[in-house]
Amino acid sequence: MSLVELIAQADARGLAASGLACSDRCVPLVYEDDELLRPLWAHLADGSDWSESLEKARAALGGTDPGEDEAALLVRRMLETAPAERSGAALREWADACSLAALQVHRLLDPATEDTAPAADAAEDRDGGTDETSSPLVAAELRRQTVVLELLAEHGVGGLRRALDVSIEGRRILQAVVSRRARSQG
Repeated sequence: MSLVELIAQADARGLAASGLACSDRCVPLVYEDDELLRPLWAHLADGSDWSESLEKARAALGGTDPGEDEAALLVRRMLETAPAERSGAALREWADACSLAALQVHRLLDPATEDTAPAADAAEDRDGGTDETSSPLVAAELRRQTVVLELLAEHGVGGLRRALDVSIEGRRILQAVVSRRARSQG
């Protein structure tokens, strides 16, 4: 099943976990504390309202830095557009937008795509799961997004811990890519 189909079939918890996981993997580009989004995961697990914790996370990120690159702006937009209420069409729209943004962030940061157009169509990756034509970093992000949605579809709230583990692994990989990139440019 393609990522687009998984998003279309996901319930509210799956959609919230999908969007949150994408944000969680990418947030280190704009904020150094790995625990920034942990309260949102806790709210998702116990089903409680996450609006206050969401506002705290947004406040911690602060405003946009005029010198930020496209990847950082995409990450900020993921949290800025997160719905305070975890239901309805807004949640599905947010999860879908986070999926596209996270793939684009990975494409922008992938050394294998530096010499190609960074705006390659992430929708193609999501619709067909074309790992063979994607760079390794983008293909791995596509797999992580798929795994998170499958875990929640198969295990419900019980899949959240494993979904968080998948997100943490992806965050560490992205941090390593950013660190390598900074060393090579510095």
